[in-house]
Amino acid sequence: MLTADRLRYLTCATLTALIFLCIFWEGWLAPLRPGGSWLILKGAILLAPLFGLLRGKRYTYKWLSLLIQFYLLEGLVRGTSDSGLTQTLAIAETLLALVIFICCIAFVRQTRQTA
Repeated sequence: MLTADRLRYLTCATLTALIFLCIFWEGWLAPLRPGGSWLILKGAILLAPLFGLLRGKRYTYKWLSLLIQFYLLEGLVRGTSDSGLTQTLAIAETLLALVIFICCIAFVRQTRQTA
């Protein structure tokens, strides 16, 4: 079982990787439109919880576990409907989002107050 500190580090590292993946995906690697698209902002949105995660704020882990499901859903949809590089990037997004979700839930469970 991972400790709360290790879960925090793993969540932060995985979230940072997902931010870079989203920015490079929609900016240069395989954007929806040539020259990039507004979907690059989906990577910028993930910067908001990063600072709370770095500080170990339990509330941030709770709402990130809800937010990250949209990235999981997008990765699943685009991974099954697209092909080529976009499909590969979508599978990577799905895996990163899944790791973040599991780490968030595990962190919240380990840091809960006992009565």
